[in-house]
Formats: sequence, C-alpha cells, structure tokens
Amino acid sequence: MTRLFGTDGVRGLANKVLTAPLALDLAVAAARVLRPQSGTSRPLAVVGRDPRASGEFLEAAVCAGLASSGVDVLRVGVLPTPAVAFLTAELNATFGVMLSASHNPMPDNGIKFFAAGGSKLPDAVEDEIEGLLGLPFDAPIGEDVGRITDATDAAQRYLDHLALAVPNKLTGVKLVVDGANGAASVVGPAAYRLAGAEVIEIHTNPDGLNINRDCGSTHMGDLKAAVLEHGADLGLAHDGDADRCLAVDANGELVDGDQILAILAMAMLERGKLVANTVVATVMSNLGFIQAMNANGINVVQAAVGDRYVLEAMAEGGYNLGGEQSGHVILSEFATTGDGVLTGLMLAAQIASSGKSIAELAAIMTKLPQVLINVSGVDRTAVTHSAELQEAVAHAEQQLGTSGRVLLRPSGTEPLVRVMVEAPTQEQAHAVAARLADAVSRCIPLP
Repeated sequence: MTRLFGTDGVRGLANKVLTAPLALDLAVAAARVLRPQSGTSRPLAVVGRDPRASGEFLEAAVCAGLASSGVDVLRVGVLPTPAVAFLTAELNATFGVMLSASHNPMPDNGIKFFAAGGSKLPDAVEDEIEGLLGLPFDAPIGEDVGRITDATDAAQRYLDHLALAVPNKLTGVKLVVDGANGAASVVGPAAYRLAGAEVIEIHTNPDGLNINRDCGSTHMGDLKAAVLEHGADLGLAHDGDADRCLAVDANGELVDGDQILAILAMAMLERGKLVANTVVATVMSNLGFIQAMNANGINVVQAAVGDRYVLEAMAEGGYNLGGEQSGHVILSEFATTGDGVLTGLMLAAQIASSGKSIAELAAIMTKLPQVLINVSGVDRTAVTHSAELQEAVAHAEQQLGTSGRVLLRPSGTEPLVRVMVEAPTQEQAHAVAARLADAVSRCIPLP
C-alpha cells in the first residue's frame, strides 16, 4: 500500500486526491496523535495556508476536524510555511498545520503538520496519524469541543521576528522581489522594506488561481527582466509557500541555492557564527561548492536530497546552516525550516555590509558544469548489482579524477535512476553522463 505522507506532508490534486473529507479525517487523526496525553489545558493548533482557491475549503475542513476533536484553532490566514512554523513555537501551540503545495501548480494542494516548537514530524509520527484515519473515537461534546478564532497579529509577529534576525540594515540595496503570487506576496516585500531596502514588486497579486503561474522560483524569466529594467542590485524569487529563495544578480544571471549557501556560509564564518565551521548540503550540491568551502576552511556535510534530511543532519551535528540547490536554506538560529524571506534578507544584508555585488559574493565558488539524465524503465535495485555498470562508473571516476564526480541515485518515488555527472567542461559532462545512462538502461528492465 502506498504511503499517504510524502517527503513533505500529504500532497495531491485538490478535490480529487486531496479532498475535504480526507483533510477533515487527517485533522482528526492528527489531533488524536499530537495532543498531549496528560494535562488539563486545551490543545491549540495554528492553521495557515497559501492563497490557492482550494485552500479555502481545505482550511475549513481542517479547522472543522480539529475543533470537533477538542482542539482550539488559531487561523493565521495566508502566510508562508516558515511563518506558520515560527508561530507554532512563538504561541506555544500544541502543533501547527500548513495548507500548501509549495511550488506545485495551482490545482494541487497539500497538508503538512508541525510538532510543538515548529519542527517537522518524524516519519513514525506521520505513520501513526495515517494509521488512525477513519477509525472511530470518542468525540468531545458540549463545552469540550474546540473553538476557532482568527489571529489579528500573526503577520506582524512574523515580520518582527524577521526584523530581529537581520544583522544590519539594507540601506542602499535596490531589489526586485517575485512573490510567485503566493504566500509571501504581502509579508515578503514588507520585510525587505522594513529592513531598509528599496523594493520593486512583481507577481504579488494572488487571486487564488495564479500562484506559481509563470512566476516565482520555478520561472525566473520575469525576475531577470525586471532586475535589468530597474537597474536593481538583486532579484529574489520565492515559491508558492515561500520556503525557498533563488536570486538574480544585476546582470540578470541566476544565483542558485549552492551559491546562496556559499555566500551565507562565508558571511557567518567571518562573523564567527558558523557552528563548527560546518555547512550541511546534499549529495546533489555542485562539486564547485564543496571545493570552495573546503578551500576556505569550511567543512561540508552531505545529506540525502530533501530539506528534511538536511534538517536531520543539522540537528544530529548541532549545525546552524544548511540547504539545497533548489533554494531551501535553513538558518536554524532563526527558523525550524527553510525560510525564503529570511534567506533573501540575509543575502541583501551581506550586499549592504560588504559593499560587494551579489555577483562578486557568488564568485567565491565556481560551478562545475553539471548534467543530469533520468533513466526510466529499469529496476532501481538492479543498478547496485550490475557488474557492467560498476565498471562503467569506475572508468568514469578514473577519467574525471578530482576534477569531477559521478552520482547514480535511484529515485525514491519513481521507477527511474538519476545519473548526475560534473566535469570541467559541459562537453565532457554530457559525454560521460550519456555513457553512464546507456549502461544504466542495460540493467534489468522492469517487467
């Protein structure tokens, strides 16, 4: 049976896969699992959402499920995922709920839960919630049912929190922010202005239908054009729930998550704030990032792909900075999850304090050409037993030496194997990747 919870909550086509009855049942099950087993105080859940149209009825279903289970609900409205995580901790809530499908197209939606303190749930707890779906329980009645109220100061609390995190004012920084017509459309520009930046907004007019549509961190064309048009120092792109941030320099060139992580690692190292002089990245991080960090005395711990695995590695080692190429950056001193607005603020702060452009700061690392090929139709477990494939990998690694690398990664969700090659030139990377993809394709096919 397929597990309902994915790597980031329950997600699917709204009203087909993720229905109102399922949302209600998930809320009831979550209330049963996450509420304290002892004590007399009523459990409290913080509930937020992104501006998708389907979020309106799904929010109603979640709130109904929680209240019918004896949980008081504080609705915070449309706010970024990291804001809901922050408010869960700030308000001493029992748990938090975010309705969003992040960077997915508008028809999708999702539900994710945060434990007390704003941290993501372990797999085992998600499995416990899933195991209770639809099972009968002794529902409260009378005065024991939960009450639903709307927060009036949630956005301001989050903005105040972000303001305290920024190490210096953004005076003199002119930036363009692309809100993806999503959850940060209001608080994103507001946070940058409060910090002192001159802000030009694009795609900050959500109507419930236009979230992520040809905008945001998955469609950077409009941001690049706007930065050039306005002569901005920096462009910042968020996704639908604003847990990620990608950047554009003054020439309209992309600054990806690896480069952002490198800039922030160097800034924290210089301020003596980088715990154990270590940053957590993933196995997909560019070799150029790892080389640059090592050259500057920064150790790199590599986790599996996915921000939850980055978080786990950070918690295990006590580290305070980690992230992915996609723009999920975790600054654990200030956030329990990736926070795109916080990331943007820290980038702009480094421009203001250093007097350097984002391009100059990003030059700390040189990205190696990277080629990724997905090979479908093969047994994912067979690649680990193929002598022919192992020989091909060994030959490729010998050919590249220390100037490149090879990574074969079976997908955790699809019947395919990802072949990633980095090399000194694009041509060499393509050639090596093509040979390895061919070797993978000759592994045992799916029946």
